[in-house]
Amino acid sequence: MRIAQIAPLYESVPPRSYGGTERVVAYLTDELVAQGHDVTLFASADSTTRARLVPCAPQALRLCPGSIDSLAHHVLMLERLIGAAAAFDVLHFHIDYLHFPLSRLHGWPNVTTLHGRLDIPDLVPIYDEFAEMPVVSISDAQRAPLPRAGWQATVQHGLPVNLHAFSPGPGSYLAFLGRISPEKRVDRAVEIARRAGLPLRVAAKVDRVDREYFKDRIAPLFEAPFVEYVGEIGEREKTAFLGGAAALLFPIDWPEPFGLVMIEALACGTPVIAWRRGSVAEVLEHGRTGFMVESMDEAVAAVRAIGGIDRRTCRAAFEARFTAARMAADYVRVYERLIDRRGAGPPRRWPAERCVA
Repeated sequence: MRIAQIAPLYESVPPRSYGGTERVVAYLTDELVAQGHDVTLFASADSTTRARLVPCAPQALRLCPGSIDSLAHHVLMLERLIGAAAAFDVLHFHIDYLHFPLSRLHGWPNVTTLHGRLDIPDLVPIYDEFAEMPVVSISDAQRAPLPRAGWQATVQHGLPVNLHAFSPGPGSYLAFLGRISPEKRVDRAVEIARRAGLPLRVAAKVDRVDREYFKDRIAPLFEAPFVEYVGEIGEREKTAFLGGAAALLFPIDWPEPFGLVMIEALACGTPVIAWRRGSVAEVLEHGRTGFMVESMDEAVAAVRAIGGIDRRTCRAAFEARFTAARMAADYVRVYERLIDRRGAGPPRRWPAERCVA
């Protein structure tokens, strides 16, 4: 199958450090190549891939000090794609709705994975207008705000099976990994660690929009002697960081679309303690791979009970449910269905329960 993967240009594929969407695109692209497909990746020039790379920006836009208007680069990428689209059986977009008018005009077999939060009122008229555009969710919970979108499948994220090594534990600290922002609630993680009497290690980036929040609300919390802030880390550091933890804290306060860090932890054998929001109930198995909680008291109790979670079970759950091979196979089924329907009118909307692996 001839497949085009169209990535955002904000980060390289894979990103040098933080970046969930581009990381998933990298894993999917390389696995599709490994499975024998002819794949072309439209991404920034500093991307590394087993596929054919079409560079659409000199480097990741987040790391380019001269880049002010990121939309301009994405428009140029779409123009380049128009000239090449006939060479592909299917186009797989990861840039939200930006391509919808062009895809409607040209009638390409295409699908879009929606990687972000969808509970934004501005999105409703877009997805109502372009209801024929085939889209994929990364969790069933993610779909709730847009019930009339052209849902084709729920495809949960996956990682290369050997990306992270299993750590038998038991781990000596609590870990927080990701991004510092109000909805990620690292302040909850600090309080949980304080009440549980365990050290907390925080590996997280701070986006420009959250710098004042970090300075005013979070940095003072990191002055506590039991907190170690290690900053933003890359893929190579994650295995040791997560594998050395007794548990990953995922104390979110928003409808998380998926939560890649949860399956990264499970790949290391590290159980997860997470607030029951968004996709969490679709990723974790309560009492087997971690605990889902709804209060600080429950979170502290979960920390004290974490030794009862078998880390081998966490790793086994990852291997059974969250590998890149499974993710790629799920997407291939979506591609085949869309290609088979070429010229047959708008694609059918598929109920979530029929599409989750």
